[in-house]
Amino acid sequence: MGYYLLADIIKPCTKEELPARKGLAYAAVLTSQEWARDRELFDMGIDLDLDITDIHNTKAEVNYDSLTGSFRIPDRENIQEKDFRFAFALDEKGIVFIDDSGRAEQMIATIRRTKRWRTPCLERFLYDFLEQIVENDLSLMERYDEELNRIEDAILESEGEGDIGRVNEIHNDIRRLLVHYEQVIDMTQELEENENGFFKEENLRYFHLFMNLMARRHDSAVSLRDHTMQVRDLYQAQLEVRQNRIMTLLTVVTTIFMPLTLIAGWYGMNFRYMPELEWRLGYPAVILVSIAIIIFCLILFRKKKWL
Repeated sequence: MGYYLLADIIKPCTKEELPARKGLAYAAVLTSQEWARDRELFDMGIDLDLDITDIHNTKAEVNYDSLTGSFRIPDRENIQEKDFRFAFALDEKGIVFIDDSGRAEQMIATIRRTKRWRTPCLERFLYDFLEQIVENDLSLMERYDEELNRIEDAILESEGEGDIGRVNEIHNDIRRLLVHYEQVIDMTQELEENENGFFKEENLRYFHLFMNLMARRHDSAVSLRDHTMQVRDLYQAQLEVRQNRIMTLLTVVTTIFMPLTLIAGWYGMNFRYMPELEWRLGYPAVILVSIAIIIFCLILFRKKKWL
């Protein structure tokens, strides 16, 4: 993995150069095996044995002379099925990431390419590192919102036909992101508390800025979650309208044929002295009466706006 000094830019170094860092904070990324072998080098006074696959959430815990925790970051390409898990330990001198996934190394590489600091410090590095977690989430939520709008239009145009399964997928993704955001906010609050005094008071503003950023992302995710619920409600309402139309049509058809059924039943009795049985025009008369009943019912239903 890698060792870095936090100067005006992130500068790679070797582990042998860490003791002579000249007051600069450092960041290191180690595998779990490398941490087990070299943890004494960082003199954090902790015995942190980690099973990286057993990390369940993003959190931070304050220890006597260190701060430890873990990250569980959902993969934005597959939020429900895949995530990146790694741990960290930090003190006033720097931070160590224990990561077998390579995600922490990628995030640091991005910061190296894109950031240059006028006043380098551990707090600013942590701000940029945390920002990497949610950097692309705004565009992700914009894509989700546009997709929901298209599904909503399809539901309205096709009277209930829409990809409601995709709406449920987006809803589940947003719900997972909201849980993740809340965990990141809780972790940032632990950092901002600065219980061990690892951070300079004037630099705590970086954590406050990140808290504001997370609050905006959380609000956007809540709005998007509400949008998914509105689309689902619209889908259900359109289904009910469609079902009501079908029931109305069945009711109209049944109502039209009720008097015809009565006529058929009446003249199906075949009593001996029924005068219509011997009447030469009886059959055409019944046909005309039946047609008149149908026309009358259709006019009545149209006037009542049942059709």
